[in-house]
Amino acid sequence: MKSFAFSLVLAGLLAASPAHAQNGVARVNGVTIPQLRMDLFIRNLTSQGRADSPDLRNAVRQELIDYELLAQEATRRGLHKKPEVATQIDLARQSVLVRAYLGEMVRPAPVSEDDMKKEYERAKGQQEYKAHHILVESEDEAKEIIAQIRNGASFEKLAGEKSKDAGSKGRNGELDWSLALRYVKPFGDALTRLKKGQMTEAPVQSNFGWHIIRLDDVRAQQLPPYEQVKPNLQQQMQQFQRKLAYDKALAGLRAKAKIE
Repeated sequence: MKSFAFSLVLAGLLAASPAHAQNGVARVNGVTIPQLRMDLFIRNLTSQGRADSPDLRNAVRQELIDYELLAQEATRRGLHKKPEVATQIDLARQSVLVRAYLGEMVRPAPVSEDDMKKEYERAKGQQEYKAHHILVESEDEAKEIIAQIRNGASFEKLAGEKSKDAGSKGRNGELDWSLALRYVKPFGDALTRLKKGQMTEAPVQSNFGWHIIRLDDVRAQQLPPYEQVKPNLQQQMQQFQRKLAYDKALAGLRAKAKIE
């Protein structure tokens, strides 16, 4: 039960209103623990797979009593007045209000079957790239490696000897098939400009270091059948729609706000 302590605190903040005081599950030193607090805590547990049962409800009741005792004692000692504690309480309250607002006011557009099929077809049309690369610390070292390869040295041999990318070094610099957007932007951009069999003429810098990249092959993205990916696709598109709705709502609030 202790792992759900923070959820309990948030639920308590929502429930701590006089309107629910008459529907209590217990009284602790004259303070009523509202039924809604119990309901919210049970809802949190059942949403994570716990089965509602008398034993669970009794355990939650004991947990609520323990927390009420601890909160009362903390208040008696004046801990709620400490700046750090007061700030954490305020942040928890703010978090609950934000989630309540988003749940009530931010309504994402529904995702239709046609929308999902169009997105699936769009994804199928994207290109995947098969490449080798060598990653080193400095631009000068990368330029020297490029010169060696142009003079006939083996790209794979140099990758196995010099690359600092642990994930591909053991495979002589070979990378798995991937969309360009899954790489860091400088790497992905360089990859899309190459032709099959071509190597970057100059080192490519990213936050990892300096890359020498060779494009081996290109193909249309390989996807499982639509019905197999539909649940994940629907979830991703719903998340995207929620993000759009959130951004729109926040932009509207910012436009009306006086921020100094």
